[in-house]
Amino acid sequence: ARKYPEMNGFYRDGGFHPGAEVNIGVAISLRQGGLVAPGLLAADRKSVDEIMTALADLVKRTRAFSLRASELSEPTLTLTNLGDQGVELVQGVIYPPQVALVGFGKPTRRAWVEENTLRLIPVVTASLAADHRVTDGHRGALFLAYLRDLLQQPDKL
Repeated sequence: ARKYPEMNGFYRDGGFHPGAEVNIGVAISLRQGGLVAPGLLAADRKSVDEIMTALADLVKRTRAFSLRASELSEPTLTLTNLGDQGVELVQGVIYPPQVALVGFGKPTRRAWVEENTLRLIPVVTASLAADHRVTDGHRGALFLAYLRDLLQQPDKL
């Protein structure tokens, strides 16, 4: 989100306000039903291992209803994954005042041709909902391509 700041922030008071940090809202299903998207705060300053530890803690505290106010009010971009529900394509709804949401579906196996060889590879579909008062489809496509490249090369995270 640092490379595409228009995907990381808020639309308030008639204008865009970029996030000072990348605070990733993570959509978490509650056992009794419903969904909440608290934030992994300052995710851009954490290693992958630190993010995984913080995520496990965030899920636990979300389901125990023990979140801090900042975790609910400060996410600047939300990620949602409905793959565990069998959904392949997520058409997410932005959580105002945020300006973007990235959705991930379940991994599927798809035919892929590489160097004249047909293989079955695991594929996850990512989608983007973005506020057109702040960005456009071209920038959104560039953001998704950048995200794809990062996820395909996790050593660069």
